[in-house]
Amino acid sequence: MDFELSEDLQMLQEAARDFADGELAPRAAENDATETFVAEQIALCAEMGFCGMAVPEAYGGSDLGALASSLVLMEINRACPSTGVTLSVHNSLACGSLIQFGTEEQKQRYLPKLASGEWLGAYALSEAESGSDAGSLRCKAAPDGNGGFVLNGSKLWLSHGDVSGYAVLFARTDPEGGQNGITAFSVETAWDGYNPGKHERKMGLRGSNTCEIHLADLKVPAENVLGEVNHGFKIALSLLDAGRIGIAAQAVGIAQACLDASVKYAKERYQFGRPIGAFGAIQEKIAEMATRTQAARLLTLHASWLKDEGRPHAREASMAKLASSTTANYCAKEAVQIHGGAGYTKDFPVERYFRDARVTEIYEGTTEIQRLVIAKSYLRD
Repeated sequence: MDFELSEDLQMLQEAARDFADGELAPRAAENDATETFVAEQIALCAEMGFCGMAVPEAYGGSDLGALASSLVLMEINRACPSTGVTLSVHNSLACGSLIQFGTEEQKQRYLPKLASGEWLGAYALSEAESGSDAGSLRCKAAPDGNGGFVLNGSKLWLSHGDVSGYAVLFARTDPEGGQNGITAFSVETAWDGYNPGKHERKMGLRGSNTCEIHLADLKVPAENVLGEVNHGFKIALSLLDAGRIGIAAQAVGIAQACLDASVKYAKERYQFGRPIGAFGAIQEKIAEMATRTQAARLLTLHASWLKDEGRPHAREASMAKLASSTTANYCAKEAVQIHGGAGYTKDFPVERYFRDARVTEIYEGTTEIQRLVIAKSYLRD
């Protein structure tokens, strides 16, 4: 059991940290305040190889693997969680779907564009009546008579869905099939019938645009079916394991940012003639934040390692996501408390961390869903 990162991983971690501090952190507050998605920042991430972290080198990717990708995402999210969620969805869900289930022709056509950052990849699963109960989605895919399908319906909560070039989209191909009547599709967003809708005005991650899309007679050819017809729900579930690791890494990054900001403030803020870090109440908070953050980090890296080893990791991914998301929210709350009134203002970043952290307990499976997944896996075993 070796907890030391290899020299290559250490170098990658340091490069990601320097990039995040130099390129992303200075713009994070402004992007949040103006709700601005900065395509140029994603282009810089692509130059670093961060848009192709999961993509094999044969298709133009950097093929870093899950463990290395998690280390990168932790650093990116420590500086700018809005950029972090964009990279997480793009890598784990969009690229991951093609790598795991795409045909060779699909991989050749789409992965190079995704790996280079020329296209961002989106993930279209949720609907107004289908959130945690993903198997109840209603978006329809009707046969077109030539082996392809015509899609109609709406999707919600697409990260960068209006600026992406590619989307993994799930629709119902068997009206009576329930979970076994759903198919996944590789969709080019420039096709007629793919229509971005309103932007959501969010509490946090405001530098990442989130939108709904409306599908109006969107024609998808047979060669763009991802996997097998009516087997899309299994694809969605398998992709969520990777997505949960990505969000766990995001939450660890946010928690670390909260800890770093709190330690800095505790050293600089004086009350009663001493820095507030000299008081036991503040020390207790920092100790708890640090311990929870490290525990969440280790759970996330363990789940990542299992994925790289090709071993089952669904339970571990849920454990990592549960621990990391609750830790991020705990640390954000305590960071605001340590900063006192200052922490309630936009003059300090912990106010933004508090808002950014909240969604980590909601998307890629809520905290309640993660507990169900974990408990059922133990009861089943």
